[in-house]
Parts: sequence; structure tokens; C-alpha cells
Amino acid sequence: MTIRHQGQRYRPRMAFLQKIEALVKDMQNPETGVRMQNQRVLVTSVPHAMTGSDVLQWIVQRLWISSLEAQNLGNFIVRYGYIYPLQDPKNLILKPDGSLYRFQTPYFWPTQQWPAEDTDYAIYLAKRNIKKKGILEEYEKENYNFLNQKMNYKWDFVIMQAKEQYRAGKERNKADRYALDCQEKAYWLVHRCPPGMDNVLDYGLDRVTNPNEVKVNQKRTVVAVKKEIMYYQQALMRSTVKSSVSLGGIVKYSEQFSSNDAIMSGCLPSNPWITDDTQFWDLNAKLVEIPTKMRVERWAFNFSELIRDPKGRQSFQYFLKKEFSGENLGFWEACEDLKYGDQSKVKEKAEEIYKLFLAPGARRWTPHKPTFTCS
Repeated sequence: MTIRHQGQRYRPRMAFLQKIEALVKDMQNPETGVRMQNQRVLVTSVPHAMTGSDVLQWIVQRLWISSLEAQNLGNFIVRYGYIYPLQDPKNLILKPDGSLYRFQTPYFWPTQQWPAEDTDYAIYLAKRNIKKKGILEEYEKENYNFLNQKMNYKWDFVIMQAKEQYRAGKERNKADRYALDCQEKAYWLVHRCPPGMDNVLDYGLDRVTNPNEVKVNQKRTVVAVKKEIMYYQQALMRSTVKSSVSLGGIVKYSEQFSSNDAIMSGCLPSNPWITDDTQFWDLNAKLVEIPTKMRVERWAFNFSELIRDPKGRQSFQYFLKKEFSGENLGFWEACEDLKYGDQSKVKEKAEEIYKLFLAPGARRWTPHKPTFTCS
């Protein structure tokens, strides 16, 4: 599942990308497209490769534009993942020289709108970790460790899938294996870009309307009117809360969290953005050895505050292990994933939870009724 959906069903903007895809399809025309041939990369002969200069020359001739405009358009095509570099995968620009490129398979095009789920990314990182024997990029190590903590309850499944994919990849010939590795790397560089790179699929704040929708003036049908009436009837039947009750809840929340608000109550011992004293950051590090009193008091506000804090979650998990009930937290996290995750995978996740926690002889079977239940 993705960390937050953020209205991605309305993105990326299809009209813009469909124009790029039409151009990319013309590029792949065997008669009028870009010249492609087998090229040697390191010790591997890669089929259907092309040079950056050939791509730029084709764009100039096809669209009748200047070299500068063609370079800008070529960079867009590479940054959106329709063409990927073979020799320098992390450098997502189109070089006007003999650098080699290949067309991305349509399965990985942005308009397919495949959700870049955390599970798939974790499998990809685990597979790279196996292949590179633990030598990953720094940001990949951080993401790997973060996903390991987040999906600890199904990490064995992630490792199993990674090993299976790695084993299947070794059975392919060297050229296909190299091309597939480059395809996957290019896909994740676009959808999970490294720090310092612009995320081309990020369109800022969420939108209520669909920017891809084509509105046509037409008469409303009887069915559409009936649906609208039903919607408003259901809206009237919903339970509402008085404004006084809502305001009281806001006041209570503000009073409770006022001591933890750095703007209202100030930072102790000092504000690091003003004094250049980093002691505040050191005392409130994610996994500091001894947490501050204020931080521990905040854990007592509610369960979400405890779980949201990495140190609080670590301490709580340590406590559960001492009580021989560590599987309860894993069960609760799996239920939260089921409750708030992708609705199309509810059945699959429910079966996985049953096999992992509830079935007789399950690997993480709970010997008693779990403390945390899925509401």
C-alpha cells in the first residue's frame, strides 16, 4: 500500500503524457523511427539500444524545432521514464552524444497508473540488497530500514519474493537480465526519486476536481438526477455534531498539546534554528537512548502518539516482548493495513492475516486473544 493516497487517481495529467506517448510510439516505428541496434555495454550486448544524439536529431527533424527545444523535450521524456539511460542510470537527462538509451516497456509508463506500493519497493530494494551483497545507495539503505520496520510483520514474505525474483533473473540471458534491471531501476528512480532530485509526478496540493475530465454540456438524465437526490438524502441522514462540542474538543486538544508546541511554549533548552545550538535535536532524536520527560508524557496522551514516535514504538515493542505478546502489535499493524490500505486487496490481506496470526500452527500464532483488535 502507499503511505498516503493524496488523490493520485487524478494524476499524472493524462493529456500531457498522452502526447509524449504518441511521440514515443513514433520513435519506435521500425521504418521512420529512431535508429536502434545492438550495442555493447561493459561486457554485455544490449539489443534495441540508441544514442542520445540520434534521439535529439530525430526530434528536431520530426517536430521542426530548435536543438535547444529538442534537448528540453528529450529531458522531459527521460525524466518521466519513457526512455532510460544504460550507462548512467541515475542521471535522468538526454545527453547529446553517444550515450546509450533504451525505450521503457509500456508496462512501466506513468499513464498505466500502477500504484508505486511500499511492498513492491521493499521487494525491489531487498532484491538489490541480495545482488549487491548489502552495498546500497545511502538513501536506499534508509528506505530499506524504514520499510523493514514498517512492514516487519510481513518482511519474511518480502525477502522470499526478492529471492524468487533474483533466482528467476539469473536464469535469463545476460542481455535480458541487464535490460530488465535497468527498466526496474528507471521506474523506481521516477516514482521514488532520490533526495535532491525533482519528483516529476508531484503536483503539489491535492485537488478536489479531476484536471483530466472533459466537461461536455449535455442534458442531465433521469438516472443522474435520481442518484443526486439519493446522495443528498443520505447526507441528511448522517449524524452531525454541534459546533459547541467540536469547539470544545479543539480547545481540549490545544490545552493538552500546548506544552509540546514549540511555537506556543518555546523549545527547551533553546531553539536550534535561532541559537545554532543542536542540543534540542540531539535530545529529541528519533531513537535517542534516553527520551526526555516531555516526550514520554506525550506518549500517555493516546495510543497513536506512542506508535507514531519511533522511540515510543521501540519501547512498547520491547515491553511486549518481555510479556511474550510481541505478536499482538504485529497483528494490530496488519489489521490497520487491512483497514486503511488498498480496498482491492482486502480479501488477499485478510487471508494473509489469518494464515500468519490466527490459523492453527501459524508462524506468529497468538496463544491468547489479541489485545489489539481490528475495528
